[in-house]
Amino acid sequence: MDQQLLLAALLVAGLVGLLAALLVLRRQRREREDETRESPIAMSSEGMKLCPHCAAENMWTDTSCVVCGRHLQDAPPRTW
Repeated sequence: MDQQLLLAALLVAGLVGLLAALLVLRRQRREREDETRESPIAMSSEGMKLCPHCAAENMWTDTSCVVCGRHLQDAPPRTW
């Protein structure tokens, strides 16, 4: 009886560990997808860089957003 209880406890612990690992992998995949997704915000600003996260206008020489502080991509500024 004790061996069956121990086996059941080990089985449950293994399943919980497997579920936790799958949830961590799923969260990491979503974070990677969010980082590579293009912003749905489109607007024109002459000589300015648009932050892909908050759509704030930044000078073309800025390396980080003046609003959210995130790193700006090294894409050329929009000049139309």
